[in-house]
Amino acid sequence: INIMELPESISYCKTLQVADFSGNPLTSICHLVSLELRENLLTYLPESLSQLQKLEELDVGSNELYNLVSVVIFMTSSKWTNDNNNDFDCTSMRSLTCLDVSENKLEHLPEEMGNLLSLTDLLVSQNLIDMLPEGLGKLRRLSILKADQNRLVHLPESIGNCESLTELVLTENQLVSLPRSIGKLKKLSNFNCDRNLLMSLPKEIGGCCSLNVLCVRENRLTRIPPELSQATELHVLDVSGNRLLYLPLTLTSLRLKALWLSENQSQPLLTFQTDVDPESGDKVLTCVLLPQQPCESENKGSDNLARCGALESLVESSVLDDTWDDKAPNRMSTIRFMEDDEDEDDEERTLLRRATPHPGELKNMKKVAESIRKDMNAAKGLDSNKNEVNNAVDRVTTSV
Repeated sequence: INIMELPESISYCKTLQVADFSGNPLTSICHLVSLELRENLLTYLPESLSQLQKLEELDVGSNELYNLVSVVIFMTSSKWTNDNNNDFDCTSMRSLTCLDVSENKLEHLPEEMGNLLSLTDLLVSQNLIDMLPEGLGKLRRLSILKADQNRLVHLPESIGNCESLTELVLTENQLVSLPRSIGKLKKLSNFNCDRNLLMSLPKEIGGCCSLNVLCVRENRLTRIPPELSQATELHVLDVSGNRLLYLPLTLTSLRLKALWLSENQSQPLLTFQTDVDPESGDKVLTCVLLPQQPCESENKGSDNLARCGALESLVESSVLDDTWDDKAPNRMSTIRFMEDDEDEDDEERTLLRRATPHPGELKNMKKVAESIRKDMNAAKGLDSNKNEVNNAVDRVTTSV
């Protein structure tokens, strides 16, 4: 039988597992547009895929693929050769818009990936990839790049040329820095770089003028660049689980709807106050949740400070009084928990924070103190002394 082409009705064969059309003069495969081969045991892709000239979506996730080099070269070649050594002009896989090779065993992506010029979605999550090719910068139409759960240690500088990128997911890699070119991604809306090894963020990140969500949870950040305030569309900022000493004052110009600072968000937002960084002299924002440093053993009572706060809407809930902030910035305010029984062996518990608090903050500070007291009592099993401790908290004093 000379089958010249496969009928479109073959798409109705929902339970078809094997179809053998060997020995026929097929010139095309139904003008196939989408091919899904997920959750199989494929270890390679055949070069014959390059014959799928109309293919737009290729999903080979959850397989056993080790290498894409040969197939991508054939995908992007301007010609392909059949068994009879007859050349056929074709656009090959240049029409491919979506490529999903997630959950495989890929260690590298070939430079030729940059020749898939129509690609808009590239999903390479959950592989063993340690670097992305420089050729990625040729993908000017790329909108979504998900490379989470790999072994990336850096991003190519060329990524800044992916001018259409709107979503970039790099969670759970080994990134220690981000390229300065990331600031060229003017359409980037969602950037997730949680659980990496980032020591800093480039100041150029402020150039991401469409950025709505920035998540850098559980890295090693010690500061946030003030230039981040230039990303005026930023609404959600997650910097919890880092090593921040303070936040830049410029963040007050953003219309933040959610700001995550600590590991457990269970308390309402505390009022921020301005302070001065003793090293740089810059004005910064601070509160009792900062710095996020491990507590010393002698300050066991303050362990819960670093774990307070669902910190939502920094700007809307903060009231800064400049006339107050300019006075005595180097003072210390002290919250002491007074005990009734002076014979107790426990040392007096004291919480310190820099700068004299605004009188309007004292009410919130007492609420925090009450919350900490309850946690301390629970940890020590002092349920029987609850009434005595309640009386002690009523006598919390603030001295300057």
